[in-house]
Amino acid sequence: MTLHQQVRQRLFDIEQAMRDAEIWQPQPPARAAFDSVEPFCIDTMEAQQRLQWILLPRMHALLDRDAPLPQRFALTPYFEEALPEAQALLQQLRQLDSLLGGEAHD
Repeated sequence: MTLHQQVRQRLFDIEQAMRDAEIWQPQPPARAAFDSVEPFCIDTMEAQQRLQWILLPRMHALLDRDAPLPQRFALTPYFEEALPEAQALLQQLRQLDSLLGGEAHD
């Protein structure tokens, strides 16, 4: 399996973990939430919203274009603070971090 295929699978696994944890939202935030000038809409969205509506779509778009993937990727530390109760999700994020060269935490 190529790196792109592994990353794509991990993105699907992250979505499933969010659904299992009941933090997946069926509707996006209000349009104004996306108009933030801050990176990843940090001032207008909650952590799980940024993951679902910003990060996952951007990563899928990179994969769709066969574009270079981020390196030294480390999402887990932020989400360990933001969503400490979502252990299955955190495990999926650790695996994505590991694939993309970030620090893997066990």
